[in-house]
Amino acid sequence: MEAFLEGMTLLADFNIITVIFIGVLIGVVVGALPGLSSSMAVALLIPFTISMEPVPAISMMAALYCAGTFGGSITAILMNAPGAPPAMATALDGYPMARRGEGGRALGLAAVSSICGGVFSLVVFLIAAPWLAKVATSFRPMEYFALTVFALSMLASISGRSSLRNLIAGGVGILIGTVGIHLTTGIERYTFGVNELTEGINFIPVLIGLFATAELLNQSQTLHVAYERVTAAVVKLPSFKELWSLKITMLRSSCIGTFIGILPAEGATVAAIMGYNEAKRWSKTPEKFGTGTPEGIVGPEAANNAATGGAMVPTLALGIPGSGTTAVILAALIMHGLRPGPYLIRETPEFVYAIFGAMLIANIMFLFIGLGGAKLFSRITLIPPAILWPAVFVFAIIGSFASSSSIFDVWIMMISGIVGFVMLRHGFSPAPLVMGLILGAMVEESLSQSMIILDNEWWRLFESPISLLFFALTAVSLSWPLIARRKPKSSPPAGTDEAAD
Repeated sequence: MEAFLEGMTLLADFNIITVIFIGVLIGVVVGALPGLSSSMAVALLIPFTISMEPVPAISMMAALYCAGTFGGSITAILMNAPGAPPAMATALDGYPMARRGEGGRALGLAAVSSICGGVFSLVVFLIAAPWLAKVATSFRPMEYFALTVFALSMLASISGRSSLRNLIAGGVGILIGTVGIHLTTGIERYTFGVNELTEGINFIPVLIGLFATAELLNQSQTLHVAYERVTAAVVKLPSFKELWSLKITMLRSSCIGTFIGILPAEGATVAAIMGYNEAKRWSKTPEKFGTGTPEGIVGPEAANNAATGGAMVPTLALGIPGSGTTAVILAALIMHGLRPGPYLIRETPEFVYAIFGAMLIANIMFLFIGLGGAKLFSRITLIPPAILWPAVFVFAIIGSFASSSSIFDVWIMMISGIVGFVMLRHGFSPAPLVMGLILGAMVEESLSQSMIILDNEWWRLFESPISLLFFALTAVSLSWPLIARRKPKSSPPAGTDEAAD
């Protein structure tokens, strides 16, 4: 309780409330713009938070993450063009509802269900945090090594459709992470005589290049795509009677989203699809799905926003990103001198409470911002891509240079952008590469420390029950694709959307 009160005290600052508001505003705008993503926005934001204290910096990014997930529903409903991937399921019923003149009602349903899902997941974590703090006290370098090995095994499923491509991208990230001087031995690796590489490759320009510049190049192929826009004169709050009739759908999707978010390497997109499918499965009128039914909006919106809070649990408590955006937030934590994982909960529990308190405030804020400004945000989508994307490129250059005031980092950003564009063209996701880059250094450091403590007796890594648990989970994670392949295929349950799976 003392750590909780300290965390809430950290948020009792007008400056922190202001940066949370700015994060929510940026998140809704970014989410509403097709092509922009929360991970891209957070990557661009990292360099500008270098001079900030850790609590306001991470609070701002977490607020952007929450609001960006909701912002995607605005264009999904009004344009049938999801501003964020999790909003794909929302468009299935949101857009038909908007076309028949109920766009304002659809946006109101999306806003209310989003905040309900987000608050639900945050309350679950606040209740579970004391238990996580007790578990964190048992972690030593050996347990950290087992944990990071397990995290690396999740590369296969973090995003994208191909496990092999994800593993290749993750392997490249680990290789990039080995550039520079090894902290234990002092040996230079892969520097090729370039002085700037002795301290390793700065991950900030890599993040900006992979998420922003690569997407810029990718979106340049769709400059002439036009979307049909449906106007919404005003956003209407759903009546209490309507919300009460949807309470079971909202609660079920909130539980699904929280659970999926907590699972390492899953995310809001998976949660939204499952929330939509389960809403359809349990609906009394499943035949109405796809024609503009309220359940088809509440189901995915409650689930995807619950997943944002859930995804922060493995990010902060284990140091394992729960989604692509939390992988970028994980990098931001490291940049601000924090060590994500059990150490963070054990040593600075008030910081963890402060971040989740900031996300709770962000959920309340984007309810009012979303309801009051949805009409304005839908107008933002009229910004020509020829103006929008050059502006993104300028911010990418400024952010890369600002991280360490080095033109070398700008070149790293541009090279990473080209690499990211090639990856996207060939079905590779940037998220596994980012995870490999971050976790590769962590697993190497924890292994070196463990070998020093254990006097190079590597078999003693299996003495700890916690280490054994994570090694067992690693084995299951790596063998699961083979197990799933051998399972007999069964027909999908009635009411599910097989195409969405």
